[in-house]
Amino acid sequence: MGMTLDELVGLTRARLAARARRVVPPGPLVRASVLVPLVDRGEPCVVFAKRTDQVGTHKGQISFPGGTLDPTDPSLLDAALRECEEEVGLPRAAVETLGALDDQETFATQFVITPWVGVVRERVVWQPDGAEIEKVIEVPFAALTAPASFRVEQWERDGVVRPVYFFEHQGETIWGATARILKGYLDLLEDAR
Repeated sequence: MGMTLDELVGLTRARLAARARRVVPPGPLVRASVLVPLVDRGEPCVVFAKRTDQVGTHKGQISFPGGTLDPTDPSLLDAALRECEEEVGLPRAAVETLGALDDQETFATQFVITPWVGVVRERVVWQPDGAEIEKVIEVPFAALTAPASFRVEQWERDGVVRPVYFFEHQGETIWGATARILKGYLDLLEDAR
């Protein structure tokens, strides 16, 4: 799926606006929100954050920048933007929000995550905080849509078998809720073709 950032932004906006989003109602799960940042590096890239080995949950995993809803956050989008600023130095004013993807539950850690897709048009110098985030990884959109980068395994937990998605890129593995969010986004765009 070769396209420019502007084409990807237009397609994302249209696809998100044309469908009903899956929303998990408030309940026992911890509310969290992440940003799926899109940047232009001569081709569209998706930005991920690699978590440190010191962080409380999901140690060493690749995630989207974001985190839990704080009582002072006016909304889930505000939570994602605040966390992005804290974790990777992305100024909230630099993000043009395109819309929200389907809510995703984490089965092991009891979160419900609301992912937002946003485009960052200005050049940002990533500043991983070092406490939660070890480094920022930019992955070309085309690499994520390449069939060779993706695989599915069937995992059992508490007697339930679920598909677990994996994306591989230059020695890094994206899996878990982040891979489910990414697959949902890619599937949404795929439907447009």
